[in-house]
Amino acid sequence: MVATVKHVPTSIDIRELVTGNGPFGPSEIRGLTQALGGDASAHRDVRAAVRELEQLTDRSPAASVRLGVCQYLLGRYREALETLRSADGGALALFHQGLAHVALEAFDKAKEAFDAAKKSGYDAIACAAAAADALRAGGHLDEAKKAVEEMTAGKDAEAASQSADYWAVKGAILADRGCAASEVAEAFEKSVAIDPGHAHALFALGVLNDRAGNDEEAQACYERSLERYPASLGALLNLGIMHEDRNDFAKAQQCYRRILEAIPDHPRARLFLKDSSAAGDLRTEEQEQKQRDRIEQVMGLPVSDFELSVRSRNCLQKMGINTLGDLARTSEAEILASKNFGETSLVEIKDMLASKGLSLGQFATTVPAEEPEPEMAEPSADEQELLSQPITELNLSVRARKCTTKLGINVISELVRRTAEDLMECKNFGVTSLNEVREKLSERGLKLRGD
Repeated sequence: MVATVKHVPTSIDIRELVTGNGPFGPSEIRGLTQALGGDASAHRDVRAAVRELEQLTDRSPAASVRLGVCQYLLGRYREALETLRSADGGALALFHQGLAHVALEAFDKAKEAFDAAKKSGYDAIACAAAAADALRAGGHLDEAKKAVEEMTAGKDAEAASQSADYWAVKGAILADRGCAASEVAEAFEKSVAIDPGHAHALFALGVLNDRAGNDEEAQACYERSLERYPASLGALLNLGIMHEDRNDFAKAQQCYRRILEAIPDHPRARLFLKDSSAAGDLRTEEQEQKQRDRIEQVMGLPVSDFELSVRSRNCLQKMGINTLGDLARTSEAEILASKNFGETSLVEIKDMLASKGLSLGQFATTVPAEEPEPEMAEPSADEQELLSQPITELNLSVRARKCTTKLGINVISELVRRTAEDLMECKNFGVTSLNEVREKLSERGLKLRGD
């Protein structure tokens, strides 16, 4: 298990850092990522600074470097690449071009960028580790293994052994080669020991714990990895799935939306978000159905099961009230209108209902004054054709379609004659299904009766 490290954000002036003319190198970027991971307001400040730089018509190459790095940190990889290409061509811009290429799975281009950054003077160990990982991710495992071995064979050997990036890429290569889980974990743990917030190593340890069934440890690793920006898409996907397994669909959807903010066409995130939303709706409908079933069961209880005074029992019997449901559908005025039914009996009845979560007249319906039916205009030929179409033309979901079948609704004209209340009376027909029907009808310029 990876020890938890308390995250203490660094206090920095983000706007001045991003839009100003002061130093902007690896140490400043580390401070920025730390702020993003520990302070929610930092996101707002970074986005505001990015908008300010984007609006500049005469942006300098140095400002383009700052803008491109921030776009990368926010997960806007394609925009970051375009911006960094117009920057100063320095080592920092090249290195972050490589990172953006990796995020977009352009691994060959990423390696070229990392090699160029190294030649331009960027940290040699960081560039070598990033290039090796790009080779690994691109399927060139033997070349990646050789590159890692070279890191500890030259003059930079000691520096490599003290690099979190080195141990992280070594662990990834060991995992891809099918080495023992303990050996793989050891490499990643060494990476985290050097850099407690190393996103790649933490994500990998999360996967190892996930596979071993250590859910709590896996979740802790995933969440810690997400404190570094840009957020790991793999960690967000896996964490979303873990939230779904716990039926916490709202948190799962937050994870998938974070992915789609960075990559709107990400296929798995789009699919998972859709499924999670549907599962969440289904869960809500199931809970609503259980609540309805519970109430129906309680309302079916006979009043004879409860200890009542002889006076109350006789009055209820004369009124034809046999169950709690009968009482819940009877108003207080109707009860008091019964001969010999006084305030004492009324209190007794109310207490009995309250013990089961019901109240007198809770489901009483008022009979509205009859209104003359409005004269319906004769539908046009086009409207008649539309109304005569089978219900299958609406392409309803399976749940909604089954309910309309149970109600004997076969054509659209039969559906528009029904009210929302009519449809909701069908078991399993919840609010989600009702909204779906209304939307499908609205697309055709139609609506339910009473809407």
